Amino acid sequence: MTRSEYDDIRAFLADPATQAGDLLDVARTLVEDLEQARMREAMVRTHYLRLLTAARATVAAEHAGAPDPMTFVRHELDERGQLPQPGEAVQRILSDAQAAAALLACLAEQQTKPRPRDSMRLRRCVGPVRSLRR
Repeated sequence: MTRSEYDDIRAFLADPATQAGDLLDVARTLVEDLEQARMREAMVRTHYLRLLTAARATVAAEHAGAPDPMTFVRHELDERGQLPQPGEAVQRILSDAQAAAALLACLAEQQTKPRPRDSMRLRRCVGPVRSLRR
């Protein structure tokens, strides 16, 4: 659900003409969205854990002097269909990695800055319009 849709729900809840049955429909929609988000998060966490485990195993194999320490990472990337193909542009892959690292650094920086609580939050409604039933 987009921020705009949440803003619509807030306005819908603030409307004195909203009926109890309408609120129940909104609650069901929110619970459904929450469950979908929880499932997506669990899947992302699982993929992250598998990739992290493969990376750790690769480093351990290298320290142990294994003949092909990249086997673990290669296998995990292949399972996800992310293994670079022969002839694929190496520079593009490296650029993607640099862009992802810069984005993560920017996000981490934003999370460390406290958000002012007393100022009004600017709301932007972007995307398709979705109206709630009456």
